Amino acid sequence: MASVGESRYLPRIVDSSLRELFAELPALLITGPRAAGKTTTAARLAATVVRLDRDREAEPFRADPDAALRSLPEPVLLDEWQAVPEVLGAVKRAVDDGEGAGRFLVTGSVRGRLDAPTWPGTGRIVHVRMWGLTIAEIFGSAPGSLFLETLARADLDAFGMPPDPPDLRGYVELALRGGYPEPVLHLQGRPRERWLGSYLEELFTRDAESLDGPRDPVLLRRYFQALAVNTAGVAAEKTIYDAAGISRASAVAYERLLTSLFVLDALPAWSTNRLSRLVKASKRYLTDTSLLAAALGLNELAVMRDGNLLGRLIETFVLAQIRPQLELSGFQPQLSHLREKNGRHEIDLIAELPAGRVVAIEIKSAAAPKRADARHLEWLREQLGDRFLAGAVLHTGPRPFRLSERIFALPIAVLWGQS
Repeated sequence: MASVGESRYLPRIVDSSLRELFAELPALLITGPRAAGKTTTAARLAATVVRLDRDREAEPFRADPDAALRSLPEPVLLDEWQAVPEVLGAVKRAVDDGEGAGRFLVTGSVRGRLDAPTWPGTGRIVHVRMWGLTIAEIFGSAPGSLFLETLARADLDAFGMPPDPPDLRGYVELALRGGYPEPVLHLQGRPRERWLGSYLEELFTRDAESLDGPRDPVLLRRYFQALAVNTAGVAAEKTIYDAAGISRASAVAYERLLTSLFVLDALPAWSTNRLSRLVKASKRYLTDTSLLAAALGLNELAVMRDGNLLGRLIETFVLAQIRPQLELSGFQPQLSHLREKNGRHEIDLIAELPAGRVVAIEIKSAAAPKRADARHLEWLREQLGDRFLAGAVLHTGPRPFRLSERIFALPIAVLWGQS
């Protein structure tokens, strides 16, 4: 156990939400990928930090979690709760028995068991999700509002640009760096590659076993590589598990495992009673683009030579910038994708805002999109009428401009530009 001191800290998108929530609520649960910075961020709000992944600190909580919790100065941060699941029950009882806000912070690197009806935190612990660093955070320009809400205003002047936006190769370099704080902020070249390789090794061995029991790390790695090749895609399950050389049952278990560890995310298919014949399959994404590079042994040159891989990397990168911003919104808009069964219309990202209103995004690796690149967005605008607030073609070029009514071409860099 440790008390917390101040050190140099890189502000995160979730900081304001955490402070606001913790000022009103007794307990918060912060989940996200391992090594995404959850502990560093949460520790700033804590008087006591308990690292439950360390046996010496975990043992009192295994023996008597209620007594161990009562003995600590509040606010208490319980880090890596999944190592001692009993702590959640102790937090529940402490919240039920006491009063006051800002008492307990719980962090964890697994999603599993949180959706169970018997989860002890239901109604007592508010869930906050945290991901790796965005480019906005790295550059110190974390947005004060959700990009999707800015887009909903349908005002081209509302978008700001950074002073030196990247070109296509620059976007690829940023994407391959990913968002894990340690390698992004402190490592370069071979040390960074070794860190990411070690991260995957831990993921396929220790992390997998701690959550779901023994798994074959060779087969799990092979399945992860198949997912990496197909990130930002709607590939059939059979396509992926055949590529990995595993059975369907193993693929289902592995996908559940990787989702629980926050390294795989699925974007559901959008549905509306105004449109029929929509594909219902989800779109899978790796949650951090550096893992795509580590799993497949990629560098900038390899990506630039493969148009299919380039498009998938850029789309995965964009979603990794938008996903953490959802914590800026009180209602947290639902993200999905759209694809017709006949393949005539396809939209990368749809966000549903209150009252069923919609903004939609296409993501292109091209630097000079034309109106033809907005044809699916124009189609959706005509189908939805006033429910369609605005659309954007995000691209790798240097400037924003209008493509059509309520539809804009926006450089990807607006995601970290100052408005």
